[in-house]
Amino acid sequence: MERHYLHFNAGVVVRAARAYEQALESGTPMFMTLAGAMSTAQLGRSLAEMIRQGKVHAISCTGANLEEDVFNLVAHNHYRHIDDWRALSEADDVALDEGGFPRVTDTCIPEEAAMQTIEAHLIKRWKAASDTGQRHLPHRYLYDLLLSGDLRNDYQVDPSESWLLAAAQKDLPLFVPGWEDCTLGNMFVANAKREGYSLDVVLAGTSYMAALIDWYINTTKGADTGPGFFQIGGGIAGDFPICVVPTINHDLFRDDADAHKRVPRWSYFCQVSDATTSYGGYSGAVPNEKITWGKLGAGTPKFMIESDATIVAPLIFGWVLGW
Repeated sequence: MERHYLHFNAGVVVRAARAYEQALESGTPMFMTLAGAMSTAQLGRSLAEMIRQGKVHAISCTGANLEEDVFNLVAHNHYRHIDDWRALSEADDVALDEGGFPRVTDTCIPEEAAMQTIEAHLIKRWKAASDTGQRHLPHRYLYDLLLSGDLRNDYQVDPSESWLLAAAQKDLPLFVPGWEDCTLGNMFVANAKREGYSLDVVLAGTSYMAALIDWYINTTKGADTGPGFFQIGGGIAGDFPICVVPTINHDLFRDDADAHKRVPRWSYFCQVSDATTSYGGYSGAVPNEKITWGKLGAGTPKFMIESDATIVAPLIFGWVLGW
């Protein structure tokens, strides 16, 4: 990388990796966000070790990335992989649908072996929570499932490659905004309506924001700088958590009397995405725009890598891990 990744996006990859490494060496915690289909792309092969070695201190992810890491853990051998996926016809996709294999680009997830298997384990937990009046954040049910050992005999990949299992074992702070926009979220709502138990047993995004506020305040207590922010993809996984700083400074502690309680802005920012900004179609502000929203400061190391995250993220993780 040092010899060949010198210019353009490649050069930014190296500079972003160096800055990530320097942030950790200075004691700066790193917050990571996962959008897209990173779990189906088996990012856990590198991300799990990042978590185990303390290179990631909290994660915000979509509901899809939360569940698809577990799907792969227990049903990997049943997945279908399509090398020439660009040549698929509409009839080919109809056949995959009828066979119970929803497709993510070149990877087809087995509904019965993955989705329905995990659903059965979670239904028991959702129903038990309803019967006892408990309420938990969505990821807490999956943490409980993974730590219980109920799936251990079903593993079809090395469990060291599951980033969610590594996160559960470390009790890593996790935030999943918009969880209902995923397969298990859909299944939860359908089961709750069918069985008549309360939707309140799974807490929603506002509870995640409250938890994130607490995490950020506690993490920056006594610090002059905020955590770093490493964003994979765009969308809610990144847009939701980066707003916590203005939420604290502009909304929670807006009064002059509370000025001493305000928190520092994020101290490092890197986004890896193939999305480009044009005509208002990009949901997240670019780095300099984030200054105007009270999220980043002038002089903050800021990196935009416009490339395939399934290639770039493992390279950066490998750099940080010294691989």
